[in-house]
Amino acid sequence: MYCRLWVHCLALYIISFSACILLYFEYKNIASMRLSHIIQSPTNYSHFAVLVRAIPQENGESISDAVQKFFMNYHASSYLSHQVVYRTGKVQRLMSNAEWVYKNLVRLKSTAISKTCVPITYRCGLCGGTSDSFQLYRNEFEPDEKKPCPNNSDSRTKAKECLAAFVFFKTRYAAVIGTQLLQSSNPMLWVTDLAPEPHDVYWSNLWIPYRQLWLRQITVLLASIVFMFLFLIPVTFVQGLTQLDKLQQMFPFLKAILAKTVMTQLVTGYLPSVILQLFFYMVPPTMMLFSAMEGWISRSGRKKSACFKVISFTIWNIFFVNVLSGSVISQLDAITTPKSIPILLAKAVPRQATFFITYVLTSGWVSLASEVLQLFALVYNAVSKYVFRVKDDPNSVPSFPYHTEVPKLLLFGLLGFTCSILAPLILPFLLFYFFFGYVVYRNQIINVYCSKYETQGQIWPIVHNTTVFSLILTQIIALGVFGTKKSPVTMSFTVPLLICTLLFNEYCRQRFSPIFSNFSAQDLIEKDRDDEKHGRMEEIHQMLHSIYSQFPADTINRDVHDANSRQTQQI
Repeated sequence: MYCRLWVHCLALYIISFSACILLYFEYKNIASMRLSHIIQSPTNYSHFAVLVRAIPQENGESISDAVQKFFMNYHASSYLSHQVVYRTGKVQRLMSNAEWVYKNLVRLKSTAISKTCVPITYRCGLCGGTSDSFQLYRNEFEPDEKKPCPNNSDSRTKAKECLAAFVFFKTRYAAVIGTQLLQSSNPMLWVTDLAPEPHDVYWSNLWIPYRQLWLRQITVLLASIVFMFLFLIPVTFVQGLTQLDKLQQMFPFLKAILAKTVMTQLVTGYLPSVILQLFFYMVPPTMMLFSAMEGWISRSGRKKSACFKVISFTIWNIFFVNVLSGSVISQLDAITTPKSIPILLAKAVPRQATFFITYVLTSGWVSLASEVLQLFALVYNAVSKYVFRVKDDPNSVPSFPYHTEVPKLLLFGLLGFTCSILAPLILPFLLFYFFFGYVVYRNQIINVYCSKYETQGQIWPIVHNTTVFSLILTQIIALGVFGTKKSPVTMSFTVPLLICTLLFNEYCRQRFSPIFSNFSAQDLIEKDRDDEKHGRMEEIHQMLHSIYSQFPADTINRDVHDANSRQTQQI
């Protein structure tokens, strides 16, 4: 018996050291690729731009004047220009459209048709005679593209302006320095952040006042916790299906049905994971909505936040609740002391091994097949194209759904680590999933999904931390196993492994984490000098305003149309 425990302890050491070595080299490789991307990639205009929020106004001055006055005063040598952010969003867009229609209706009523207008006669195409039964008048509301509009910038009224603006600097280094320092003695004013890439900007959230962000974050945190506990209802129902004795006691009429072996295997094996997977489909969209409510200024930041929320939700509801629902709920007094948690996990994980294997089959293997088929996208595109006659939009190609696929991969990694020494039968199923998952996702990323913006490796720290958490959880479960077997020697050998894993994670955090959150002055200054040497800096400065254009062409044409109409009325 003790020999078998030592085999488990040796296997735990091998798994832990192998995982740490792979994590270290992968972290190092991704960090080097991030640095290479920053240095060798084409010009990234976001390195010259800074998003300024919580802009104070004095004496009724405009946002544009306030920004220009402040940065010309304190950043005169490096300040280039700025661009004010206007309030956008679905509600604001509907209000703007309604206001535009209302103005046109009012203008239509107040416009009198000139009585001196000479009717234009047209020859009838049937009998050849002339007819003046209809007349053509010039549509005063038709946009005249030939007339220039000098007041195009004034067409967006101050009511739509936000207390935010993009400020452009002459060099990358100056932009980064502008975000690292407090711009005012009041930290709630003149708040600066590095601007996202132009295609990564989440315009709908830029209007949110900076003072509301902390309230939104607290509200979203509470909403996520409430949603996490509400999800316990389907999880508890699923766990009830895996326990036939309790199910038959609650519903006696099921005894005759469950007497058949096929029905028993279906109800206890396949049905619980299918039901749980159907309920789980609502989690990623909900977490994406919560992340949007938090006020993220970039689409990648919103997706990264949603990814972290889905991971936390998945690990809690799919792993911990399923593992401990049968034992902890009935033994609440046993978890009052932390020492009993490893023993409870050691006893509960092997009981749920069958459920986890079935979950890998239904959620993992089936998801790979659906990822290749893209059945929902196929039906949606067919209905849109042939029923509603919607033309193909090149911008409608989706980006990779990090918030749905990454949590699934990390959950299966956690299941593989925690069950490796207690229920190793799950490992072949996971190996099959990861092997074909690599093939499928590689094909999808290259041939199906469109990279609309660069995440620059920002998802990897989440993957690393979650994998380290899985390792630590595996070692804690091993402590519980050795404790139930009354083997203090193997327990004493497991404790140093746990400490070494924590130290390894701290070393990686100190060594690599700053690379993913900051830019090095050396790289930025060298890029600036190279652009100045080859004469590219002026071209970059000229492109900044157009590359961060907030309004599409149709909105601008509408504004031109309104300005021209006002000028026509004045004339």
